[in-house]
Amino acid sequence: MRISVIGTGYVGLVTGTVFADLGNEVSCVDVIEEKIEALNRRIMPIYEPGLEEMVKRNMSEKRLSFSTDVGGSVDNAEIVFICVGTPAKNGGETDLSYVQSAARVIGEHLNSYKVIVNKSTVPVGTGDIVRKLVNETKTSDVDFDVVSNPEFLREGSAIGDALSPDRIVIGAPSKNVAMKLMELYATLGAPILITDVASAELIKYASNALLATKISFINAIADICEKAGANVADVAKGIGADKRIGPDFLEAGLGFGGSCFPKDVISLERTAADLGCDMGLLREVMDINKQRVSHFTGRITERFQDMESRTFGVLGLAFKPNTDDMRDAKSVEIIKILLSKGSKVKVYDPVAQDKAKNDLPDITYCQNAYDAAKGVDGLILVTEWREFRSLDMERIKGLMKTPVIFDGRNFYDPERKRAMGFEYYSIGRG
Repeated sequence: MRISVIGTGYVGLVTGTVFADLGNEVSCVDVIEEKIEALNRRIMPIYEPGLEEMVKRNMSEKRLSFSTDVGGSVDNAEIVFICVGTPAKNGGETDLSYVQSAARVIGEHLNSYKVIVNKSTVPVGTGDIVRKLVNETKTSDVDFDVVSNPEFLREGSAIGDALSPDRIVIGAPSKNVAMKLMELYATLGAPILITDVASAELIKYASNALLATKISFINAIADICEKAGANVADVAKGIGADKRIGPDFLEAGLGFGGSCFPKDVISLERTAADLGCDMGLLREVMDINKQRVSHFTGRITERFQDMESRTFGVLGLAFKPNTDDMRDAKSVEIIKILLSKGSKVKVYDPVAQDKAKNDLPDITYCQNAYDAAKGVDGLILVTEWREFRSLDMERIKGLMKTPVIFDGRNFYDPERKRAMGFEYYSIGRG
């Protein structure tokens, strides 16, 4: 099939590349000239395992191209995917301006029947907005259909998620329209759920909100564990063994960040309010999440009363491992609190350091974890990169001024670290 993907951000780039790898002719377009120029030089704007190799292969085989000619890409396509950003406004409302701009361009270049697929995360009712704008801007009596096909990609494992999805959701006005998308996804062999457009739009928000709720719930339980002398890891294991609940997203820590969960939870709560529904549950989910960093840094300041004379090493900057995404990263909050108290900070992250420098210019960036540990009063683990699991901890201890570890992800075994001579603090584990 001939596919146009509007937007070369995280979702658009991964989606377009995977469709090309499945044998389709894909044109990925964006209005940001610098990004397109870099992609044509085969330089990736994001870090995602396996993505660079897949992009280069499909470009070499002429199935994948990048351009700023949005209209030309739409002209030649059978299916047009809208994969633009939908950031949150100050009040939590979703900013649909990029979706609206894409819809207008599609209308202006609607030269034959096309299926317009909204893959961006958008509030329920956005499909109607897209249809209205395309109808208003199209210059000929050409038919089209608008479909919702939400993405469920996890940063750090997006290629695998795209090729082996848990489910594919297609919200379409009729089964005939849905068949066009089913044909595109057929080779993946994944379960396909066909719904109306509004239901598909709501599924993505509801999924993320439920996962965020599980995270906030186990973090609230972690606070109880600390007071009661219980171990949240054991509690989570006991809860997750129930097949009705499952073990995923029951890991206590610094809370959720990134570009999806915080924005989507707030947007769903705002949408519910607009429809006259009270989602106080989601407000509490966000409140618990906001308290995680202050709770964690409170333990650091409790241990070190004279913060202005201290130096801390931070391991990990990205909001999660296997990505360089710094959006709503907990590291930024933690480091800014440490700096505000007069502390000095050294950091190391395998891939996110360049992107962090705009938000965090006044810290020392290190070449590896050992440099970050050298001469520090305390070592703070923020992002659970796999390489931190295999560090020579005896060497780490010898480099540190004071062998104190604050583990924000419950990444290490407490007994082993204490047996090695570390003073060790984690979350919800007694």
